[in-house]
Amino acid sequence: MQSETLSKKYCNDLTSYSRYITREVKIGNVPLGGNNPIRVQSMTTTDSMDTLATVEQSIRIIEAGGEYVRITAPSINEAKNLENIKKELRKRGYDTPLIADIHFTPNAAEVAARIVEKVRVNPGNYADKKKFSIIEYTEDTYNSELERIRQKFSPLVKICKEYGTAMRIGTNHGSLSDRIMSRFGDTPLGMVESALEFVRICEDLNYHEIVLSMKASNPKVMVEAYRLLINKMEEEGMNYPIHLGVTEAGDGEDGRIKSAAGIGTLLEDGIGDTVRVSLTEEPELEIPVCVNLVSRYSKRAGHRDIAPVIENPLDPFDFKRRETIEVDKTGGHNVPVVIVNPGENILNDSSALKDAGYHYSESLDKWIIGDMAADFLYLKNKDLSYNLPGTLKKIFDYDFWINLLLEERNISFPLFNAEQYLSSDIKSDRINFLSVSFEDLTGELISEITGDTKCVIVLNTENEHAMAELRRSFIELINLDIKAPVIIKRRYENSDEEKLMLYSATDIGGLLLDGLGDGIWIDSDSVNLKLINSVSFGILQATRTRISKTEYISCPSCGRTLFDLQETTSMIRKRTDHLKGVKIAIMGCIVNGPGEMADADYGYVGSGPGKITLYKGRDVVKKSINAETAVDELINLIKENGDWVNNE
Repeated sequence: MQSETLSKKYCNDLTSYSRYITREVKIGNVPLGGNNPIRVQSMTTTDSMDTLATVEQSIRIIEAGGEYVRITAPSINEAKNLENIKKELRKRGYDTPLIADIHFTPNAAEVAARIVEKVRVNPGNYADKKKFSIIEYTEDTYNSELERIRQKFSPLVKICKEYGTAMRIGTNHGSLSDRIMSRFGDTPLGMVESALEFVRICEDLNYHEIVLSMKASNPKVMVEAYRLLINKMEEEGMNYPIHLGVTEAGDGEDGRIKSAAGIGTLLEDGIGDTVRVSLTEEPELEIPVCVNLVSRYSKRAGHRDIAPVIENPLDPFDFKRRETIEVDKTGGHNVPVVIVNPGENILNDSSALKDAGYHYSESLDKWIIGDMAADFLYLKNKDLSYNLPGTLKKIFDYDFWINLLLEERNISFPLFNAEQYLSSDIKSDRINFLSVSFEDLTGELISEITGDTKCVIVLNTENEHAMAELRRSFIELINLDIKAPVIIKRRYENSDEEKLMLYSATDIGGLLLDGLGDGIWIDSDSVNLKLINSVSFGILQATRTRISKTEYISCPSCGRTLFDLQETTSMIRKRTDHLKGVKIAIMGCIVNGPGEMADADYGYVGSGPGKITLYKGRDVVKKSINAETAVDELINLIKENGDWVNNE
């Protein structure tokens, strides 16, 4: 990084794409890190004691392109059965490395490490305590706890070293121990230190076949934690491979957008050696999503140059929104706005606006405005034949806008290019949208923008390394002390629906996570308005910059799951998806329950066959209720706490 000090370093360079090179770790016949490709993986959801079901599902993951298969081993019995699963896979001709997922049970890890190619442990619950109580630790008691952990963890390290087994030390945001919480709080720094304590034990024993992860369901927390991890590794002379993932992302569109916002942001800066997308869907469906995220970077090196950063005003470990002036409810302290391009069918048919969040009721003679209602329509050079609701504004190209009647100009806004903006004597007295790219931010234009309190910049790029160039433009604006609001615009040519979700969530979401951007404008001729509008609001939701719907933190299920997670998630979503801003965690078992739903408002957690435990925040409210009535009980709990509204 050109002028970055070590105190801020977390990647090679902010403007020129290159992989952050880590040490190579051998995982069976598929090495990770170093100059190897970014690997993709998934995790089985079958009962690990059901050998054939687990083998069949593993094969589906492998044939979808999975390079590693993770299998849960919650107890010693499941750990022992990994040998039968591995033998059957090898008999059928599959030599893909297997990973044992361990929680709470060191003895299971020690058995598994003798069988599979890699074990995953969570430092928050492998040998540590988590009782959701903050305890003041003295230096002596803190160190004595570390020594206790060393005694419990060292046997596994020695077994891995003897058998050539790799290990992922994977921290989860919601499962930090009381000891870590007492010193660092529920923070990304606490996540990093939790993992590094275990890494230091490994290094003391001369064991280095280590992979690290910092997962959270909140992409902001996840991105900051991974950046801090690399920063702290640099300080301590470490360079272990990085496993990327947003935990409990959910399903469908929301799960893909949230995953891309977190994972894609880091991939853009060359961070990440393996990717797992945690969707509440069949595990083989995760692999194409991983591949779509990762494949963008196979040819990223050698993109069009971006001007180097001489002075970086951004703090990669402390997200603060860029300071801007307010221009007619855009920028300032307002939530980011959404601009959409409608098709021509909208010109004479108001019903087409339903896809942008607006429905006109003839019987009531009024507009019904949804929670995901766009703020601006870009109509280019054609006007509508009907009046819009007051919350929706029109944007026209300047050449068309300037020829409108004065009363029409007063209720719409012009979009200028740089030349038009500098030469025009007539501008809107409310908002002037100015379309620019990084190359335009020079000389006379900068002077004009600086003095214009009605200017809203629409920031574009055609660079393949789009997020980096857009970020470079923001850095330039901040260093020039330009406080005009900025709309982030990205156009995607010939993009299918899934790629549009993933790419826009990466390119735009990555900026929003860093506090950059006052609006979002996704443009595509190949994807319909309804999806573009939905994706736009989904990105704002995932980055916690504009909350417009219920958020579901739903684990992808595994062999520990105690109910049909996909069906239950769908059922809960149908009955609660109108609760704007409420976060509901749906967890398959007690392992993923209190730990991985760190910032949920309510939790629905499997606690035994046919039994559910309900949480309010991190507190257990009702234990072991029957699954048949559990969704009703959850809704009653939401009502009792005043978060329920009727769905009208």
